[in-house]
Formats: sequence, C-alpha cells, structure tokens
Amino acid sequence: MKISNNKRIKELIAKTLMWVSMIFVFGMVISVIWTIFSHGWKAMSWEMVSSLPGGGFYIGKEGGFLNAIVGSLYIVGASTLLGLLISVPVVFYLNIYLKTGSKLAYAARMAFDVLFGVPSIVYGAFAFTIMIFFGLRTSLLGGIIVITLLIIPIFIRTMDESTREFPRDILDATYSLGATKWETLKVVLRQIAPGIATATLLSIGRAIGDAAAVMFTAGYTDSIPTALSQPAATLPLAVFFQLSSPIPEVQDRAYAAALVLTIIVLLLSLTGRLITNRFSKHKV
Repeated sequence: MKISNNKRIKELIAKTLMWVSMIFVFGMVISVIWTIFSHGWKAMSWEMVSSLPGGGFYIGKEGGFLNAIVGSLYIVGASTLLGLLISVPVVFYLNIYLKTGSKLAYAARMAFDVLFGVPSIVYGAFAFTIMIFFGLRTSLLGGIIVITLLIIPIFIRTMDESTREFPRDILDATYSLGATKWETLKVVLRQIAPGIATATLLSIGRAIGDAAAVMFTAGYTDSIPTALSQPAATLPLAVFFQLSSPIPEVQDRAYAAALVLTIIVLLLSLTGRLITNRFSKHKV
C-alpha cells in the first residue's frame, strides 16, 4: 500500500510539473503574440505593406516597409532552395553510399552538430571577413550566401535523423530486386519527404528571423533590389532599426513589421504541416 501511494504521489507531481510547464510556455507564446498584435495592429495599414519608405519615414511620416518584405522573401527563398540542393545529396551520401558505422559519417555528423550551434552573428562576421578580403560590398548575394551557410546544418541534421529511421529492410529489398542506387534514392526520397518538409520549415523559420548575419552581409536599403549586387532590406532589420527610434509612431511601425513577420512564419508553418501530413500518408 505504501509503495502504491508513493507511485501515485510521484505521478501527481510529474503531471503537475507537466501542466505548469505547458501553461508557462503557452502563456509566453500568447504574451508575445499579444504584445506584437496590440502594438502593431494600430500602425498596420495597406500603405505599410504596399509602399516603400518615403521621405521622413523613419521620423513617423509617409511610406511603408515593402522593401523589407520583398528583401526577406528574396533571401529566404533563394537560400532555402540552395540549402536543399546542397543538403539532400549530402544526406543521401551519408546514409546510402557510406557504410553503416563509417568514421567519415561520424565525423561529418559531429561537424554539422557543431555548425548547428554556432550563433548566426559568427556566420555573419565570417562572411563579412571573406567579403572584405575579396573587395565585395553588402548585397543581396551576400545575404543569400550567409543564410544558406546558416541553414545547411539545420537541413542536414534534420533530414539525416529522418533518413536514419528509414527501414534498412526496404533498402535490401530494392537492391534484391535489381534496383540501382539511383532508383533506391527515389524510394528513400518518397519515404523521408515529411522529414524534408520539417527541415525546410525549421530552416525557413531560422532564415527569415535572422538579423545578425544579414546586417553584415545584405546591408539595408529603402528600395527593392533588382540585382544580386545591390543591398537588400529584411524584416528583422526593419524591426531593429525602427524599434531603436525614440519616436512612438516609428516604434509602432516596428511592431507592425514584426506582425507581418509573425504572419508569414505562421502561414509557412501551416503550409509545412499540410505538406508533412500529405506525404506522411505514403510512408511505409
């Protein structure tokens, strides 16, 4: 009886801690969203999201932050595509072409784990040093490159974990049927599609919310870049610069930019969930 009571007490304590933790996290999320919404909604207007900064925009006059929205989409879209093109072959090489327990695979995974934890400002400083060495200026291309480097470890480690859970029996079955490694890759790709969608979602979330790296490499401009050599604005930097202003109207515009950024991330998250659920139906 005493043992049974002790188990019940421990279970009650564990459940209480879980509920408290869940309520705390949920409360923090609601607090952040409410703060952004309450401050940003009153400054939100069609002009804010459809026009470029005008004269005196940063002292509370006319204009919007369309330049930051377009710049963020340019950088995130291009870097996500490049990250996928680079990461997918690496993941397949580690899991399909290398033998199980390979020292090279072990060293590669450890290296990507280290790169995964490196702060974004370090990536920005590194890229900025390289740009200075080659005499390059801040540009859209610089922002795309540094964000690509930032999200590649996220892509690889997330997809790698999904691929390592792939049943090895299916690989043996495809080989026994005479399939080539290229044909086997197609089977694996179909099965790890939810993992790729999850990796893409995590990478986009990291890329679109980063300010430190692009501050060094992409710069900032009030216009929309029409070439890779031109600087580009991003929403995180728009929030940073406007929130630093002592003018209340400009600070509210910073929250409006944060609100737009939050909505974009929310839409991407919902889209990622739908894609993940769709591909999960075809998993073995």
